[in-house]
Amino acid sequence: MRRCDLDLAAGCVRVRAAFAKRRASGSAVTLGPPKSKAARRVVGVPRAIIPDLREHLAAFAGPDPGALVFATSSGTPLRRRNFNRAAGWSYAVAAIGVPGLHFHDLRHTGNTFAVASGAGLKDLMARMGHDSERAAMIYQHEARGADAAITNAIDAHIDAERSADDDGLAGALVPAG
Repeated sequence: MRRCDLDLAAGCVRVRAAFAKRRASGSAVTLGPPKSKAARRVVGVPRAIIPDLREHLAAFAGPDPGALVFATSSGTPLRRRNFNRAAGWSYAVAAIGVPGLHFHDLRHTGNTFAVASGAGLKDLMARMGHDSERAAMIYQHEARGADAAITNAIDAHIDAERSADDDGLAGALVPAG
């Protein structure tokens, strides 16, 4: 991600490129198109992390709009093989009490939170950059407390209909299709 892809005032990031695989040993890392058409997207950034992103940009990213947001101290891309060492990942996860946490676990957690928001499958696919329902369904495992939330929503609907209609549940019954 480049600095110009991150709009903290609007609270979003534009995903429009990905690191291409190296063609030969020692060749330069280049940006290329994302894996799929769905991967090109605009994703909202939670307000809670915007101050941390501003601090990160000030301390670690160059001022040029094309500067990488997450890079090594020399400005080169963080690659899978150098990420843990360059980012001090093992120290960071130990400090927060979750040794063994992998970076990709953060994506899984975020996507699980997105599922718990109640968004529909197509909206979740758009946010995650998935073009297949199968990929998005990985995150559809039962959310803790989901059944209670569903039951409470049904109760709230019935209660609202009862108080709006003197005939009891007559208005709450809606034919399918």
